[in-house]
Amino acid sequence: MDGCRLERRELEAFCTRVFEAMGAVGAEASDAAEILVAADAAGIESHGVARLRRYVNGIKAGIMVPNVEGTVVHSTPLSLVIDGNGAMGLHLSKKTMADVIQRAESHGAAFASVRDSNHFGIAGYYAKMALPKDMIGIAMTNTAALGVPTFAKDAYFGTNPLAVAVPAHREAPFVLDMSTTVVTRGKIETYLREGRLLPEQWAVDKRGIPTQDSEKLLADMLYQLGGGILPLGGSGELTSGYKGYGLAVMVDIFTAVLSGGLFGRDVVDAEGTSGRVAHFFGAVRLDLFRDPEAIKEDMGAMLEALRTAEPAVGESQVYYAGLKEHLHEQACAEQGIPLSGPVWRSLQAIGEELNLPLPQPKV
Repeated sequence: MDGCRLERRELEAFCTRVFEAMGAVGAEASDAAEILVAADAAGIESHGVARLRRYVNGIKAGIMVPNVEGTVVHSTPLSLVIDGNGAMGLHLSKKTMADVIQRAESHGAAFASVRDSNHFGIAGYYAKMALPKDMIGIAMTNTAALGVPTFAKDAYFGTNPLAVAVPAHREAPFVLDMSTTVVTRGKIETYLREGRLLPEQWAVDKRGIPTQDSEKLLADMLYQLGGGILPLGGSGELTSGYKGYGLAVMVDIFTAVLSGGLFGRDVVDAEGTSGRVAHFFGAVRLDLFRDPEAIKEDMGAMLEALRTAEPAVGESQVYYAGLKEHLHEQACAEQGIPLSGPVWRSLQAIGEELNLPLPQPKV
């Protein structure tokens, strides 16, 4: 079977059983499964169940530690600093964002910076948690050093994604969820699985020359031999690569410098799994500015204008941030979540390894 579609709840149930088999208990297992599958439902396959093997490996290696609680090391009514103690990043992040939202309900806004955590999936999941409370949600994480600074040839910062979500009337919410590099490592891994050459504008080798070799690039980045992914805007200054570079460093500041965590080249992945990372979360009540209903009305008008803008020749639709993912999620609810052949085979291998039944593909 080259690929298949699975019902969302069945895929979540399988991933929950995997995490339970690896020692996670209760909400820790179900949260981890829910957030991974949410990435696939949104069409962000680089951060979905394709990463499940890295979680199994991380738990086996003791890098990701089930049933460990984060420790609050600093707290004010508006802020938190948490030491994750190597906990599962997905569950820890969901709990932390829920705490941030609760504080924002009382005080208008709240923020948390987290150190010594693990991969947390898609940043947009946590930003969207604030939407039902009429709040703007913010989420960021740093990653292992994979991004190359402007004019450099070696990686000094992560793909360092950030997300901002804002509610709107009538339209799907605005959800900006983006890496600060041209692409994420997960996208490079997707190209490797599919046997495709990388576009020349994505990455450079250890000489600082554009590369299309995903396998060599991934190995060089893992062992910090040189080369890496370009910042948003690409190489040099002509296409403003320095702006993506600046955003990536900003994420390191909010996530790691504020929390006392690791940043830059000190964040290192192990072979087969991700390294310990740092996060940042924020929630801001709309009524700090004006009537939330009025803000959401204006948001809806703005997003509708973007969505209905006349497409360029050869294009069928204009999108705003979050709309494609929203539409993909709607389609998955009807048709099931698509998994590529390599990802499905990876799940089969994990199921056999842990003696767990697999979900049945949709016909």
